[in-house]
Amino acid sequence: MKRIILYISLIVLLASCKGCNEDNSVVPLVSVDFSININQASFFELTNITGWVYVSGGSRGIIIYRNNIDQFTAFDRHSPYNVDEGCRVSVLEDNITIKDECSESTWLILDGSLISGPAVQPLKQYSTQFNGSILRIRN
Repeated sequence: MKRIILYISLIVLLASCKGCNEDNSVVPLVSVDFSININQASFFELTNITGWVYVSGGSRGIIIYRNNIDQFTAFDRHSPYNVDEGCRVSVLEDNITIKDECSESTWLILDGSLISGPAVQPLKQYSTQFNGSILRIRN
């Protein structure tokens, strides 16, 4: 009976290990809550659908991408693969792919989903709200 309880306890412990995986992919939690006016010159690229910019914030910076007329996505630039190395992801010249130069992992800029590489996690995404000119990014 004790052996069964031990096995059940072990299974419960392993199942409750949130963020535990082999590649150390837990991007640090950093408070994010700011707004930008996309009509400012420094955010000109965001006035066009498929435009993107880098901004300060998050753990290693943030990529903001305009998906359509009123939808944006925002991703932390901290690579979710071996986060202790502090590698930063960057948008490639195709403007569709985001790459971690340390691991060669790639993600899709549309939704942060993993395309290839040793990483197993999507990019850390922040919530966005848009009211026509002001874009709010937060977690």
